[in-house]
Amino acid sequence: MSTLSSKVQEVFDEPACGKNQAKGEKERKKGCTKQLVPGAAAGGCAFDGAKIALQPITDVAHLVHGPIACEGNSWDNRGAKSSGSSLYRTGFTTDINELDVVYGGEKHLFKSVKEIFDKYDPAAVFVYQTCVTALIGDDIEAVCKAATQKFGKPVIPIDAPGFVGNKNLGNKLAGEALLDYVIGTEEPDTTTPYDINIIGEYNLAGELWQVKPLLDEMGVRILSCISGDAKYREVAYSHRAKAAMMVCSKAMINIARKMEERYEIPFFEGSFYGITDMSDSLRNIARLLVDKGAPADLLERTEAIIRREEAAFWVQMVPYKDRLKGVKVLLITGGVKSWSVVSALQEVGMEIVGTSVKKSTLEDKQKIKELMGEDAHMVDDMTPREMYKMLKDAEADIMLSGGRSQFIALKAKMPWLDINQERHHAYAGYDGMVTLVREIANALYNPIWEQVRKPAPWEMQGDKKLATENTEHTEVLLGGFRSVPSVASVV
Repeated sequence: MSTLSSKVQEVFDEPACGKNQAKGEKERKKGCTKQLVPGAAAGGCAFDGAKIALQPITDVAHLVHGPIACEGNSWDNRGAKSSGSSLYRTGFTTDINELDVVYGGEKHLFKSVKEIFDKYDPAAVFVYQTCVTALIGDDIEAVCKAATQKFGKPVIPIDAPGFVGNKNLGNKLAGEALLDYVIGTEEPDTTTPYDINIIGEYNLAGELWQVKPLLDEMGVRILSCISGDAKYREVAYSHRAKAAMMVCSKAMINIARKMEERYEIPFFEGSFYGITDMSDSLRNIARLLVDKGAPADLLERTEAIIRREEAAFWVQMVPYKDRLKGVKVLLITGGVKSWSVVSALQEVGMEIVGTSVKKSTLEDKQKIKELMGEDAHMVDDMTPREMYKMLKDAEADIMLSGGRSQFIALKAKMPWLDINQERHHAYAGYDGMVTLVREIANALYNPIWEQVRKPAPWEMQGDKKLATENTEHTEVLLGGFRSVPSVASVV
């Protein structure tokens, strides 16, 4: 556990994080988040963060060493797509029991790894530590080392038990595991001056595939994506890339920074959401590669592609411009989406009345101010009741958020669109922006809203007092609502 403690402290002292370095030395040592106790997984625990950060590596068996509930809670909760193996969507767990807690679960873990290799023959096995196995002292690093020697394939320990912190800390600990055990352990068959890494991109709903054709046309090769639609070997030889793009600095800034230090791979933070940000990202990729020795004509090819794609986008926007102009949007998300989606929506004439910055860095907040002005309504932690009031008072016309907030919008009889990791539509790149605009228009102009806002039958019959009493019996509670038996249901 001393190794884990030192690793957590190292992550807390991340020099590439502007928010972290703005603190004094004493405050920096405390870290960015309050330490959690076992079971207190508010917003996701460290184990959950590590699992969702690495699970998109498709040809790896992800083995959870702990009670079965830990695997059930985290399985497939991020809609990452694969162009090859589907092994990553199979749930593996040691399912430890009371005897394992008393006598230790290390032998049980070793047998589980053997069974996985015998039945599935994966490229590697990632073993995730959980609260229970960490508390009883199971040494997963020793077991993984022995299993690697025995079976001749990588068995990687992911030491991020839930109680050490929140989901974001788990993302970074997962990155540390890749740096310690995976990255730099293999060599690619060939290299080119056009090889890049994309870090912090998870191919949600297939978003990476909306960007890859443009990079292919530029002549740029994605050597490794960490970790969307990735294969173990691609991550292992990612240290041979010439440049890197950091998509989500909140999650994996430590990977980008350490790869720059160890392997001299320059990186920039960018976004694939919105027309301006997408174009800027393509330009920055081309610029970094040219600076590292790629032919200069890459810049000209990139500009030609950008001009063509932007022109095609605005042609497709003609039917939506009048319908969406001035539409007020409440954005409840975080991290890179807190500013990248703001930029994307403003480009087509929509107005952002508030955006969540609970999971955003200092740089994210500064970008929001640049986009929305100094009076930007940045919400650090908006309660469900406050969200409901903002929607009900018509300060916003639609809410974009994760699935946990949808019931607030539905209770307020307002349109809602999923923008978080569980979504089924891909919003990256130029084509993705068209999809996002179309989905917002479909949600806003869905005829269901006209129907649900009509007076109830008993109101139309004149019994408005009874309708008022019924309404007063409905409370908004923590992301949903509770219906108390009304007079009508009793009579």
